[in-house]
Amino acid sequence: MISAFDLFKIGIGPSSSHTVGPMVAARRFKKALDSRAVRVRVELFGSLAWTGKGHGSDTAICLGILDEDPATVDPNKIAGAIAAINTAKSFWIDGGHQIAFDPGKDLIFDFVELLPGHSNGMRFRALAADGSVLMENVYYSIGGGFISEEGAVAPDPKSVPYPFSSSVELLEMCAKADLSISDLQLANEIVLRPPEDVECGLDRIRDAMFDCIDRGLHGHGVLPGKLKVKRRARIILEQLEARELSNQKSPHEIMDWISVYAIAVNEENAAGGRVVTAPTNGAAGIVPAVLRYYRDFCEGYSDERARIYLLSATAIGSLIKRNASVSGAEVGCQGEVGSAAAMAAAGLAAGLGASPEQIENAAEIAMEHHLGMTCDPIGGLVQIPCIERNAFGANKAIAAASLALKGDGTHHVSLDAVVETMRQTGADMQSTYKETSLGGLAVNVAEC
Repeated sequence: MISAFDLFKIGIGPSSSHTVGPMVAARRFKKALDSRAVRVRVELFGSLAWTGKGHGSDTAICLGILDEDPATVDPNKIAGAIAAINTAKSFWIDGGHQIAFDPGKDLIFDFVELLPGHSNGMRFRALAADGSVLMENVYYSIGGGFISEEGAVAPDPKSVPYPFSSSVELLEMCAKADLSISDLQLANEIVLRPPEDVECGLDRIRDAMFDCIDRGLHGHGVLPGKLKVKRRARIILEQLEARELSNQKSPHEIMDWISVYAIAVNEENAAGGRVVTAPTNGAAGIVPAVLRYYRDFCEGYSDERARIYLLSATAIGSLIKRNASVSGAEVGCQGEVGSAAAMAAAGLAAGLGASPEQIENAAEIAMEHHLGMTCDPIGGLVQIPCIERNAFGANKAIAAASLALKGDGTHHVSLDAVVETMRQTGADMQSTYKETSLGGLAVNVAEC
């Protein structure tokens, strides 16, 4: 059972796997320390090493060690916190015990070794006064802010009324129980938390998505990093508003609105602002942009319909995460933008009254036409081509939902087949195209 509150996490940018995951891991390790430790050392491997600087992994590790949580950390106070730990070269644990940690020396990017569990590996060590290792934990950031700990025993999953591990099972259960996909997902959700908490939680996710769009639409200046990418969302918004005032409309204007919604989110993400992982940060603009399109341009939108959208998207996202991956470091950008587009297409189709079969078809269409997409961020920054890819992913999601709604749900290629194809494609993809910035645009375009 993968919950909506697993796939949609309120956190900060620029990356769920490279920022949110490492922060969670560092915070977990810090909480396990005791007064015998005098120093902590951290090593980052694989994709975390190759693109960690551009994705803020070093900052995330420091924040986690300072006991900051991705959902509550104040983005405006991050710079001060990092400056403080770089000056003090230490942090405190409960009981008033100080532990040495110099980010410049004790945070190591290993570009050679690759840990066996995942390309996003982290090793934390607590050292005694004589230099011996008191405690060693290995974590993997497996995409979407999820982490796994090497050697940890997974908790027994709670029994839910409608367990499904494939789209075939999902559709069979919907038909047998005479439930929509959103109702089935909701029935599973309320096993984990009270119905009113589910409703309030979904509304909070929706509001955080819309707030992120609004902040991004009014942001200005240059995004962090050596690329010096200028924010565009505000400029595009002003052009769209001016065109409305002059009563001039082009046939593709709605596409421009969808694009600017997605761009606004991912510019906020690139700036390290508050975003909702959906299902990753690199693809965080797609689900919110399509939901905003639903609110602003479609008939029948309501708070309840927004919940239907998010619950339906969750059911599809859980299938993809369970049977393939949402990690760009593991399967390329098809696992991030492709997954988000499939989730958004399913959510929109559901909100517009689609049958379970049409919803599954919408997700399949969206995912199918992102197969093979590589993850090759220039300079290791979640900016080029990531921001524009969200705009295209959002528009593709809407096209997929529209196509599915024109049919009766029957189609030749199943969502299960497409997800398995995505998994196989990711396995065959060279590591240079999986969030390492060692291939593709990252090496064929000058950084500055």
